[in-house]
Amino acid sequence: MEYVNYIVIALFLFLIIQRMMPTKGVRHISTAQLKSELKDKNKQFVDVRTPGEFKGSHIKEFRNIPLQQLAQKCEKELSKDKEVVVICQSGMRSQKASKFLTKSGFTKVTNVKGGMSAWN
Repeated sequence: MEYVNYIVIALFLFLIIQRMMPTKGVRHISTAQLKSELKDKNKQFVDVRTPGEFKGSHIKEFRNIPLQQLAQKCEKELSKDKEVVVICQSGMRSQKASKFLTKSGFTKVTNVKGGMSAWN
């Protein structure tokens, strides 16, 4: 019976570590690297924070598509032919968004590490 506890703990740890691992196929960049990419017209810049957070401060090249609305809007508002660069406040929501986009068929997805907290 004790071995069952070990299996449950191991499975739990595996799931936590898996969630924290970078998503395959997603490029990760720093805010310093982002600054050199902002003028690239072949990239789409998406801020997945709430409209209130976006209104408070944002990078002008980014459009706001909140994480909760990404599933409904990504097919209509984003091109799968262009790279999508995703940012949020700290990097957690943008990582979730990056994972979702890759599962939805977007092949060029970039997550900004540290998000707006690292930008400011």
